[in-house]
This record gives sequence, C-alpha cells and structure tokens, in this order.
Amino acid sequence: MAKKKVSEKLALCMAEGFSVKLDGIGTFHVKIGVRSDMLQDAFEPGESKRNAHSIQVAGVAYRADKDLIRNTSRKCVLERGGVSRLKKSMLTLEERIQKAREIMQKNYFMRVPDYVRMTGLSQTTASQELRKLALDPSSGITSRGQRSQKIYVLR
Repeated sequence: MAKKKVSEKLALCMAEGFSVKLDGIGTFHVKIGVRSDMLQDAFEPGESKRNAHSIQVAGVAYRADKDLIRNTSRKCVLERGGVSRLKKSMLTLEERIQKAREIMQKNYFMRVPDYVRMTGLSQTTASQELRKLALDPSSGITSRGQRSQKIYVLR
C-alpha cells in the first residue's frame, strides 16, 4: 500500500512540473515528446510554435544519487571469471571435413548440432564453418533449407 502512495505522489508532483528528489535514492523528472498522432497538426495555421495538444509525457528520467552509487560500489564484490569459454577443435579443418563427409554418407545429411558434437567447436563457429564449406564447391558439401531447418548434404 505504501508503494502505491509513493508512486501516486511521485506522479502527481511530476505532472505539476516538478523534479522529485528522494534523498539517498535519486532524482526523477518527466521527459516530454511529440504525440505521433498529431505530428501533422502540431502547428496552428500561421503559427511557428508547437501547440500544447501535440505534446505528451514520453517517459520518466531517473538519475541515481551519488550516495546510492557509492554504497552499491562499496558492497559489490567483483571477481574475474575463471573459465575460458573459447572452444577449439582438436581436429584440423581437413579432418573435420572428412568426418563430416563420413557422417553424410552414413546418414545422408548432417545438422549444425551434429557438427558441433563431432568437432567440439562452438555452435557459432561450427555454423560459420559449415556455411563456408557449402559455398566452396571443392569441399563436396552443400546445404538445403533455411535457419533451423537447414541441413548439409553431399553434392
């Protein structure tokens, strides 16, 4: 119930044109913008200034109090991540291509997740590598389908 009262009082003060500062928290103020349905009617005939009907509240800006930032920084414990997520394959490109061809001869097609499991590469790297192989006619691999339905087959 208290949250609702604070919110209503905050909205009322900002609607009256005030910036609201909450000690230790920050300052709130209104951002105004042009109503999209009144872009053409923003000016009265012969007027060079925008009329009040074309302006609306576009948002509320918040600027954190410096004490809040300092307190947060003091309580925050940052640590460097320990594990590298870079995945490298133990196979050479030629070995990966040969294994991919073997899978396609056996199963008729291969998807990116199959290539990821086989090579140990990340999803992104495997996908990029297969796309390059499909564009190169000498690899003997081509693709069919789109996006999640994309499969790789022998030429």
